[in-house]
Amino acid sequence: MIPFGPQHAAFLEPVNVKLVLEEEKVVGAELNQGYNHRGMEHALSLDYKKSQYLCERVCGICSYHHSSCYCQGMEAIYGVEAPLRAQLIRTIMMECQRLTSHLLALGHIAEAVGYENLFMQCFREREFVMMLVNRLSGNRVHYSMNVIGGVKRDVGPEQVKDVEATMKEVRPRLEELQRVFRRDSTLGKRTHGVGSFPKPAAESWATVGPVSRASGIPRDIRQDGFAAYSEVKFAPIVREEGDIYARMMVRMDECLQSVDIIEECLPLLPDGPAAVQVKGHPTGETFSRVEAPRGELMYYIRAKGALALDRIKLRTPALMNVPALLAMLPGCQLADVPGIVVSVDPCICCTDR
Repeated sequence: MIPFGPQHAAFLEPVNVKLVLEEEKVVGAELNQGYNHRGMEHALSLDYKKSQYLCERVCGICSYHHSSCYCQGMEAIYGVEAPLRAQLIRTIMMECQRLTSHLLALGHIAEAVGYENLFMQCFREREFVMMLVNRLSGNRVHYSMNVIGGVKRDVGPEQVKDVEATMKEVRPRLEELQRVFRRDSTLGKRTHGVGSFPKPAAESWATVGPVSRASGIPRDIRQDGFAAYSEVKFAPIVREEGDIYARMMVRMDECLQSVDIIEECLPLLPDGPAAVQVKGHPTGETFSRVEAPRGELMYYIRAKGALALDRIKLRTPALMNVPALLAMLPGCQLADVPGIVVSVDPCICCTDR
């Protein structure tokens, strides 16, 4: 048995996988988590007003999805609906963040299999979107745009033109990346048939997001029409192979799909306010769900008519996907372990909270 982590080049955050080997073949694995526990659920329950910004600190990669899920839940408790303009802005920003998250994951897959040049290309294209969200929100990571009732930063005509121009520039770059991921023979040899995770296993482990869709499960919360997804054409991207290649290509294809959704949302932006006012302290409980880049993100919120919440519970997508490594790793070669691990896009701060 040898340890893989908690400190390893394949891990951006600490997690420990103990590998049982027969020569170079992995025959078993044990998973140890919890190194990053910060007590976020308790912190979020202390002040529901501050929590609309604090919830973004659960994860720096899908921060806007956390605040969207939280504000969506609080709006349900208040019995208000954010204006369509706010819902469309939320959809645009969530798809921008999906782009940055997927390109990050794709870059790390390329790095894990030794393709440094492709890693740099992924991060180069990611930077175009990072600079765009910085211009839209004033921040590169924690956008802090959402408030209960809508958004506090509107998207004006000049910003709409900026988004259109950026998407026009990014699309051919993403299409070129897609061709490389799809056709490169070296990348194919390191990903085809590696880290196999068939559909029955995905169903048994209850995985979500690109990990489950790469194993043939057409599950995507965007189909439920939260935010403004009911206003755009959308169908989940699904593959059947269930290996590293499938998980990689689902994310790559979803990048181009995100560009489509953003371009479709822009002309739909109506005139009018971007937020509605809510008054008083909330009372009630709700479940709120959004499709974060890694999969279904769920918030349970119970409010008691005071500044402090009675209970808030998070179920992040990484919490469902990371344990599935125990099914993917047995049978692989030791050299393939980093690629399999990063192919599930593990977010440890989300998992440990």
